[in-house]
Amino acid sequence: MAQKIDFYFDFSSPYGYLAAMKIDELAARHNRRVNWRPILLGAVFKITGAQPLTTLPLKGGYAMRDILRSARFYDIEYNQPAKFPIATQAPARAFYWLNGRDAVGARRLAHALLRAYFVDNRDISSPEITADIAATLGEQRAEVLAALADVAVKDKLKNEVDTAITLGVFGSPYFLIDGEPFWGIDRFDQIERWLGHGPF
Repeated sequence: MAQKIDFYFDFSSPYGYLAAMKIDELAARHNRRVNWRPILLGAVFKITGAQPLTTLPLKGGYAMRDILRSARFYDIEYNQPAKFPIATQAPARAFYWLNGRDAVGARRLAHALLRAYFVDNRDISSPEITADIAATLGEQRAEVLAALADVAVKDKLKNEVDTAITLGVFGSPYFLIDGEPFWGIDRFDQIERWLGHGPF
């Protein structure tokens, strides 16, 4: 069986959101499956010295224009959140908590959280809002809130972020395919070729 695609993203990353709406479909065309792996770009930026694109002089205006254009290009609904960027510990912890027992459900939750932030302008950095969204998918709100404060869940996210950094992950979206790294949704054409025809 072909190796899975590791998909690294931050819940506050516009390009990560766009990739999340497309990566499973792309992988399925090539009989691949995807490991969704939320990370915290804040921890990565402490190492790289990077900042959110929209906050950079000169580049920020272009980045915002490109995000909106890219959403239109990929035909993905997008509304720039009023609060941006945000801390994403709450949604990432919720994902890993659920993923441990229900990978399909965790992916559904990730989609719901991303749409809540990038379409409905809901601040998913709030544990309460993250729990509310999980509850719409059948999870018990109180259990979600307890999980977000659970040391084991916090450690799981920290370990995932540390492992990602060790593997060289420095942005969102970031993909590892057969050991080959690809950064950005604008690498989807290269990913498509790699999956369809092999390494180049």
